[in-house]
Amino acid sequence: MTIENRAPVKEKKHRKPKPVVDENAPLLPKHEEDIAHDGFNGASFPGAVFNLSTTIVGAGIMALPATMKVLGLAPGIAMIVFMAFLTEASIELLLRFSKAGQSSSYGAVMADAFGKTGRILLQVCVVINNVGVLIVYMIIIGDVLSGTTSNGLHHSGILEGWFGDHWWNERIFVLLLTTLAVFAPLACFKRVDSLRYTSALSVALALVFVVITAGITIVKLINGSIEMPRFLPIVTDLSSIWKLFTVVPVLVTAYICHYNVHTIDNELEDTSQTRNIVQASLLLCSTLYIATSFFCFLLFGESTLDDVLANFDTDLGIPYSSVLNDAVRISYAVHLMLVFPIIFFALRLNLDGLLFPSARSLATDNKRFVLVSFGLIAAVFLGATFIPSIWDAFQFTGATAAVCIGFIFPAAITLRDTHGIATKKDKILSIFMIVLAVFSNAVAIYSDANSLFKKSSPRA
Repeated sequence: MTIENRAPVKEKKHRKPKPVVDENAPLLPKHEEDIAHDGFNGASFPGAVFNLSTTIVGAGIMALPATMKVLGLAPGIAMIVFMAFLTEASIELLLRFSKAGQSSSYGAVMADAFGKTGRILLQVCVVINNVGVLIVYMIIIGDVLSGTTSNGLHHSGILEGWFGDHWWNERIFVLLLTTLAVFAPLACFKRVDSLRYTSALSVALALVFVVITAGITIVKLINGSIEMPRFLPIVTDLSSIWKLFTVVPVLVTAYICHYNVHTIDNELEDTSQTRNIVQASLLLCSTLYIATSFFCFLLFGESTLDDVLANFDTDLGIPYSSVLNDAVRISYAVHLMLVFPIIFFALRLNLDGLLFPSARSLATDNKRFVLVSFGLIAAVFLGATFIPSIWDAFQFTGATAAVCIGFIFPAAITLRDTHGIATKKDKILSIFMIVLAVFSNAVAIYSDANSLFKKSSPRA
């Protein structure tokens, strides 16, 4: 994935030597985006790739097979690839303007282009997006482990299926235990590179999901129990055309990682690797997305649900079906648990920046670090406990905050061109990204709102 005709920028090969530190100075710099390197020689290339890939791959992977049902197999795969290229283009623009303005965070780039208002707007969008994403993660984990009831139909969770119905495998207790035993400890890390091993494991679990799904599909292809999927969308009227645009928020959300790019870049000893890290991460995630979408749509066809994980609640028609179903759901639930701290890391930084813009670095203030961390964890836990389903709300979030973070803000920074480095091609690409984002997501919001009104309106 490459972007041509970019203005040449000389990238630094190594970090600047550490300045002499006064004995009365704080251990870390005052600003949140600055990072101390005492005892830390810089993040490795594989660790950075795993952390960025973990930021990208989350709940969105489970919604991608449903986009195949809307678009058809060929356009669906093409859109996944196209969105990967567009994501790389937006990140490349963001990093280029970061270097020109010597900005070490997304918020700093927005402030450089649009002042304090731009930084605040970016932080608000990241908080909205990440809170929504984390609540969705926790709800899915609760559904997988404890089960869920939808439209009067109960889907048994793994613990209920194994041990029966008990108080200790009820949803609220399972979520509380997961929060205290998994989320809280992982949220205590102050450096994102500390999560490289959990990130590597989360990517491996995503691969396990793909491998199992591919194996099931191949077995069913051999025994002739799978029908050929649709290659093209079904277009019969204007309404069906508008419906095609509803997949855009899902695809945008699936690739959002922009808010963690600078955090990962700041911890690299050799920042000339950043572009290669972004490309490697997008290539890895695109491969996972295409494989998941292809095999799941091939396996379930027109029965593919919005959350394909729910399809693994039935008999697959092959030996050891229940074992494979449990393996798929467990691998995905653990994957989300390990993705949680990466998304949480950016959420905490941006919320702290909103609430305490003039305070010293969060990493140096243990009391504030604990209060912000556990306050956010408690809010996410309460949201997942008392909101039965937020998929519709998540679609709205993807069509607003996520699209701003991924495309509208990088394009607006480029069009603003504070440092005069944008080429004509950059500006044309930026206009295209804004038009595509605004139009497609406006249609998606209208379609989702219309569906909600139809569901809530009483039948004649």
